[in-house]
Order: sequence, then C-alpha cells, then structure tokens
Amino acid sequence: MRSVRARAALGATLVVAVALIGAGLAVLLVLRDNLIGQADLQAEVAARDVAGQLATGTAYDDLELDDEEDHPVQVVDEEGRVVLVSKDLRAVTGTGATGVTPVPSASASAGATPSPGDDDDDGDDGQDDDGSSPDSGEVSSDDPEFSDGTATVDRTTADYRFAAVEATTRDGVTLTVYAGAPLAAEQEAVGTVRGAMLTGLPVLLVVVAGVTWLVTRRALRPVEGIRREMAAITASEDLARRVPEPDSRDEIAALARTTNETLTVLEASVERQRRFVADASHELRSPIASLRTQLEVAEAHPELLDLPGAVADTVRLQVLAADLLLLARLDAGEKPGGGTVELGALVREEVSQRTGDRIAVAVEVPEGGAFEVNGSRGQLSRVIGNLLDNAQRHAEGSVAVSVAADGRGVRVEVRDDGAGVPEDERERIFERFVRLDDARSRDDGGAGLGLAIARDVAARHGGTLTVHRADEGGAAFRLWLPRPA
Repeated sequence: MRSVRARAALGATLVVAVALIGAGLAVLLVLRDNLIGQADLQAEVAARDVAGQLATGTAYDDLELDDEEDHPVQVVDEEGRVVLVSKDLRAVTGTGATGVTPVPSASASAGATPSPGDDDDDGDDGQDDDGSSPDSGEVSSDDPEFSDGTATVDRTTADYRFAAVEATTRDGVTLTVYAGAPLAAEQEAVGTVRGAMLTGLPVLLVVVAGVTWLVTRRALRPVEGIRREMAAITASEDLARRVPEPDSRDEIAALARTTNETLTVLEASVERQRRFVADASHELRSPIASLRTQLEVAEAHPELLDLPGAVADTVRLQVLAADLLLLARLDAGEKPGGGTVELGALVREEVSQRTGDRIAVAVEVPEGGAFEVNGSRGQLSRVIGNLLDNAQRHAEGSVAVSVAADGRGVRVEVRDDGAGVPEDERERIFERFVRLDDARSRDDGGAGLGLAIARDVAARHGGTLTVHRADEGGAAFRLWLPRPA
C-alpha cells in the first residue's frame, strides 16, 4: 500500500463499493415497498369485495370469491371464531384466527341470511312488519390493517399479504374479512434484482480498480521520469541537467516546470557561491601575502619594516573580512531589527564622522522633516557609508547627499561629479567583486563589495537602490526605503 497507484485504486474501489451498496439497498427497499404496496391494494380490493357482499346480506354459500388461489379469504366473527374460509384453504397464519374450519354455531349466530328467493320459516316475504325492506349493512371506511402471513392452498404453502376489513351485516353482526395477496412476485423480483446486484457488484468493482490502476499509472508515468532525473542529478551533482516536461497542461507538467525553475535558480546560486568563494579567496590572498612579506622582511631586516603599509594591509584585511561576514549573514536570511531610524539624523551623523574624506560632503536635509523608517540602524549606516565611499572614490570635486520624502517612503540620494556609470553597467556594478575599469586598483577601488552590500541591505529593508546620472554629470545613487505602516 506504499504505492500511490494501489492507494488510489483501493480508495476508488471502496468509494464505488459504498456508493453501489447504498444505491442497491435503496433500490431494493423502494422496489420491495412498491411491490408490497401493490399486494396491499390487491388484498384490500379482495377483502372489500367480500365485505361488501356480506354487508348486502349475501349468504355465505352464495359469496363470489374470485381467484381463491391467489386471494384466499377468511371471515371471523366478533368472538374470533372462523365462520367462512375460501375453497381449498388448508392453513393460514398472520390473521386474527388461524383456524380454517367454519364453526356452525358461529355461522348460525352470525345471522347468515338465506339465499334470495328462499322462504323464511315464519313465512316472511322479505319485508318488515311495517311492510318496508330491511336496512342494508355497511363496510368500514377506515383503512384496513395489513399483516404478513402464510397460507396453504391445495397443499401449496406461500407467503401472503393480508388485509383486514370489517363489515356489518344488516342483522347487526360485525364480521372481519381477511383477504390475502401473494408475495411470490415481490419475492421473485427482489431476489432477481438482489442476485443481479450481487453478481454484478464484484465485476464492477474489479473494473473500477483496474481502470483506476491503469489511469493512475499512466498519469504518474511522468512523475517517475522526474524522479529518475532528479536522482541522476543528485548522483552526478550536475545542476545543468533538467527534468523532462510532459506535453500535458496538468499539475504534473506544472510540477516539472517548477522543478526546472528551481534547478535553474539553484544552479545560478551555486555558481554565484562558487564565484564568490573564488573571488573572496583571491581578494584575501593579496593583503595576506603583502602583510606576510612585510613581516618576513622586518624579521630579517628590522630597519626595512614598512609599518604604515603593514597597518594599511591589516585594515584592508579587516574591512574585507567584515564585508564577507555581513554578506554571509545576509545570504543566510538575517532580517533587520524592528527599530525606528530617522534617516535625516543618521545621514548628518555619518557625514560628521568622515573627517578624513578628500572632498567635503554637502548635506541637504530639510529642517524639521520627519524621515523615519523601520530597520537596523547599523546596516543602514553601512549603506550610507558605502555610497559615500564610492562617491569619494570617483568624484572630481564635489560630493552631495540629500534626504527627502518620496511617496510612501524616504529617498536618500548620493551624487558626485565624476565620470558616472555607463548605462549598460548600471546593474552589473551591484554584483559582488565587480569593479569597473577605472576602479581596478585595489588600493583605491576596494574589493567591489560595497555596492553589493548596499543593495542587499536595501532589499532586506523592503527598499531599492538604483543608480542614475546626476545633474553634476556623475553618478546619483538613490536609496528608497518605505515609511513605517
């Protein structure tokens, strides 16, 4: 049952089985009720026919009992004694009295009227003393009572449905007429339907299970291809491979496309990580080698020690290590703090601490303005510092920083009057370890991580960092951050 095909086939079979069993039971119950209703109607019609004859004064011997084999009749008086049974009725159950032999005394006491045309012992001519005809009896208009039972007619026993109808003769005697209708047709029909269901249900369930198995196997065939290719990619570590995409437009095709998109992103990430490690190793090698050379020379010839150069290499190595650690934290998904930072005050503070810049920075922050954003004060300070460092590196004679409201956010812009950034390089400069041709010198151009760090931090804060052409002719870096909600 670990197979999806097996679980799908079993589930579909169980659902269909429950549905068919429920529907079959409902059909059998409805069919049985309808057939029993028809039997009830037949039994009632036969009982009322006999009761009507008794109510009109028809003598027992003159009663017309139609189709006595299909509709056996038993008549019982008020005391439960059998006064009349149909011909060839040998035994009966399910009625008020189980006897099949009429009681003569009961018949006499019931006031059975003689056949029409017979003279009474006292010479009456069918009229009362006042010369009027005697009143006729009546048949009960209430719904008859129905019961199940058996009857043996001419040595054949079968199940019947009996209807009980009361009739009052014109002599005031109340009789109960039991007339039966056979249930053989109902039993045969229900049995035939039940047998067909019991025969067809297993066959249908086998068909459902087989079709579900085949359809599921066909539907999951692309999944197996995807699994095999993913296993091969894992074994070979070749992220350039892609899983096969089926021609269908279903969920499996969407899964394959998403898997390939994930592999593409993963390949790019791994390639970027490899390039990052290679570039970091290259960048670290130079200051470490330079520092080691100076220390080895100083060990052999102390008088030749270049102490300022060693300090500069150490500082450069420290800055590079700090940049690499910050990038590692950003790549790991480090989120900025939830504090509030006033960008106007942060810009003034950052500029005031830059006492060693070769070009004085002009600050343009409106007085009384509220430029608050949510984020990490340390990381945002790092962004502004990196942008000012970049401007100082490329400016000819002026560097300016401004803060202003921009829609639902705050914009910080750093401008210089340098050569600017070519339009086709305005995205590449934000990649790690990228330096344009005029910034290839490691002494002046840095390691090429400042702008990459600045954009990553801006993105982590829900903002953007872009570069444009400044009015002074150089580059204008625009940092946009959203205001607190």
